[in-house]
Amino acid sequence: MRSRAIARGLRAVAAVVTATAATVMSACGTAGAAPVQDAGLSPDILAIMNKPAYQHAQWGLLEIDDTTGEVIHSLYPDQFFIPGSTAKLVSVSSTWHTLGGDHRFTTPVQALGTRSGPVLDGSLALVAQGDLTMGGRTKPDGTVDFTPIDHTYANDLPGATLTPENPLAGLNEIAGQVRAAGITEVHGDVAIDPRLFTSFSELDPSPTPLIINDNLIDLLTTPTTPGQPAELSWRPQVAPYQVESTVRTVAAGGTTDLVVTASPDGTRITVSGTIAADAQPTLRVSHIQDPNAFGRTALIEALARAGVTVTAPPTGPNPVGVLPPSYDGTDRVAAYVSPVYEQYARLILKVSHNLGANLGICLMAVAAGSHECEDGFGGITAFLRQAGIDPTKVQLLDGRGGNPVDRVTPDVENEILHYWQGTPEATRFREALPILGVDGSLAFACAGCPTCPGKGKVWAKPGTVAGFDAVNQRLAVGAETLGGYLAAGHGRLHTFYLAVNGASTQNIDTFFDLVNDLNRIAGLLQEQAEARH
Repeated sequence: MRSRAIARGLRAVAAVVTATAATVMSACGTAGAAPVQDAGLSPDILAIMNKPAYQHAQWGLLEIDDTTGEVIHSLYPDQFFIPGSTAKLVSVSSTWHTLGGDHRFTTPVQALGTRSGPVLDGSLALVAQGDLTMGGRTKPDGTVDFTPIDHTYANDLPGATLTPENPLAGLNEIAGQVRAAGITEVHGDVAIDPRLFTSFSELDPSPTPLIINDNLIDLLTTPTTPGQPAELSWRPQVAPYQVESTVRTVAAGGTTDLVVTASPDGTRITVSGTIAADAQPTLRVSHIQDPNAFGRTALIEALARAGVTVTAPPTGPNPVGVLPPSYDGTDRVAAYVSPVYEQYARLILKVSHNLGANLGICLMAVAAGSHECEDGFGGITAFLRQAGIDPTKVQLLDGRGGNPVDRVTPDVENEILHYWQGTPEATRFREALPILGVDGSLAFACAGCPTCPGKGKVWAKPGTVAGFDAVNQRLAVGAETLGGYLAAGHGRLHTFYLAVNGASTQNIDTFFDLVNDLNRIAGLLQEQAEARH
């Protein structure tokens, strides 16, 4: 039971790492002794690398002055390392290069049938285009919103929170456009056209052409008074989804333990367990099993709110049979236009958004004229070759960095980072990365430490692969990685990639010490880089 409980707690740690001030405080100091020899590294960095947790581990590091090309530090730069979510530097770079940072996704709604005044004798078809958020995170200024711990990790990491935007905003806008086009009655059905691409088994989570709220139902539990039922709010509220809570509030300081169960089709959801009276509102999520049926119902409900009635029942399977072979000769009556792709890349990199990273593989396949997501890996190969980078320095079978075959070298990550510096997108790409001690999955890196080397001066993507070691009853950290840019003073930047494979630690609390070891090393490297100039 203990191993299963720990394993559950680690499922999302493999992609995004955050910590509370309490867990980070113990990572502020250093201790140890062992294998890493002096590679021009300072004693404080060597002391971290030689801690007992890394006794059997392998470190890799490559730091390069991006202006001069001078190699500052180098440890096994050509050796493969398990990347964890730093693989997203490869997949997001490739998608960005393929689509362009200013690419927008236009999701049309086509009228199928004949019009007679305000009546459509036929059906509406929303033609899904792989828009990651469909307006569900778009702020009034057109940027995409995020929080340090994304709701997609709510079942696995403490502290996940929601952005305030309405997950159904895009569908509401589409419905308003249909009404503005003069349609008030649809004597037929509403269908989602999901034919843009077909995913494949290695992409987990699996992308879908239509994505609403990351294909999740958000479940927010708030404590009341001890002995009383807790309050539950949930979103997006779409038929036939129903949510029930049996959560009880327990005394302050008690156990908060929430469990989500769902029917096989995902439409009947129960939240059970306990929440302490002094706990913060606690978020959990449940997966939408059929995004197309969900999206169809959500659009029919949005149309009703906009004053458009549909004769077909609002719930039920997605009626793909009404979709035509082609939309030639049909009328476009609405279209939702997304923010630019740079904003989606920012979301993916800042919070380590796994679905978005995998979606990029499918979008590259579509850009190449294929409907099979597996063909999208050719987009990575093409990007690397165009950038003058040897593709054999990368092994990937997904976009997120969670597949057992995934490997990168410190050298290739530095080459990708250097590539962006020679493009007009240099600043946008760098600022899309988490910033040490400021935002994204590095927001809490400095919490609780008396000093924070590199705060606000390190832009980097972290990555983790971890699991339970049943032999030794401890955590095996297959990979802890960090790659990005260091501010080196006078407008100069250093690229760096730092990795350790094969560490181990006793529990979740000490695991965060390892996470922050890399954050601290990056901060020290930044201070030393700045001192050089």
